[in-house]
Amino acid sequence: MARKRGFSTFSLSFLDIMSCGFGAVALIFLIIKHDVDTRADVQTDYLRAEVEQLDDEIRHGQKNLVALRNTLSALDQQHVEAQGLARRILEDINQTQGKLDEFSSQDIEAEIQRLKQERERLQTEVERLKAEDQQRGQDALQFLGEGDRQYLTGLKLGGARILILVDTSASMLDEKLINIIRTRNMSDEIKQNAPKWRRSLATVKWLAAQLPQQSQYQIYGFNTDVAPALAGTQGQWLRVSDQKQLELAILNLRKTTPAGGTSLERAFHAANALNPRPDNIILLTDGLPTQGMQRPKRNTITGPEREKLFQQAASLLPRGVPINVILAPMEGDPMAAAHFWYLAMATRGSFMSPSKDWP
Repeated sequence: MARKRGFSTFSLSFLDIMSCGFGAVALIFLIIKHDVDTRADVQTDYLRAEVEQLDDEIRHGQKNLVALRNTLSALDQQHVEAQGLARRILEDINQTQGKLDEFSSQDIEAEIQRLKQERERLQTEVERLKAEDQQRGQDALQFLGEGDRQYLTGLKLGGARILILVDTSASMLDEKLINIIRTRNMSDEIKQNAPKWRRSLATVKWLAAQLPQQSQYQIYGFNTDVAPALAGTQGQWLRVSDQKQLELAILNLRKTTPAGGTSLERAFHAANALNPRPDNIILLTDGLPTQGMQRPKRNTITGPEREKLFQQAASLLPRGVPINVILAPMEGDPMAAAHFWYLAMATRGSFMSPSKDWP
């Protein structure tokens, strides 16, 4: 009889099966564990990026919120100011309306008539000023100075016949005697461009520009002799309205070279010889005369002698004609200003001693 084989729980086959089972479980566990970590890392990075993005949006939103709050505050302030302005406007409207209610239709009509009369008065004033401007002859000759300056001179430039006497002696070269002695030995070009002489020429041009259009004029230059600025017009009156002729006279005077002594007697004798006589004389000089009608025997002259020559010259002036004196500066002649001032006052003219930048 055969012997039965004994049954064992831990047989080789069973152990093989169990080993396979445990191996399969271990493999599945390893596979499942690795996949979970990978997905967890990926999801963590994604969530971290979203969190950072949300933080940025929060910070940006906070900044915008601050800006919006500031804008809202400014708008609130503007709203308050607008309300205040509207309130003031309403008050002004009510006040104006109240004033309008106080006026009756008759008052309004009276105010309109007053304004019309005021307009007519202003129009009349404008026409008067235009007439005076034309009378003064502002357009007789164009004068361009340095800058835009107006001067209150007091010179009387009116009249039907105006005589301008311009001193052309050597003393018109400079204010100082030493400079006069130096300059008179130089060329004519240098003499003609001497600062004092150039200012005198500018003064003559300014005077010519102020002459009334309907008037007549004559320009004489004098030193030891007398000559008209426009050759061939000795003893003649020229029309201010002839602008080309006036400009030519000024141009010829510019070509004159200051030289010689001063004979005021000859200048006044020429003024007295004009027929009809002038009714306004403008004298541009720088001091008392140094000789009379005759040439002096000596080369020097004293102050009292010059005063005597001045009195002799003044006696030749036509009576009733105002003398307007423009006295240029000159050293060594202290009595000149007093004598010329007295002459201007006695003839009801004017006297001025301009600054270096005039006109």
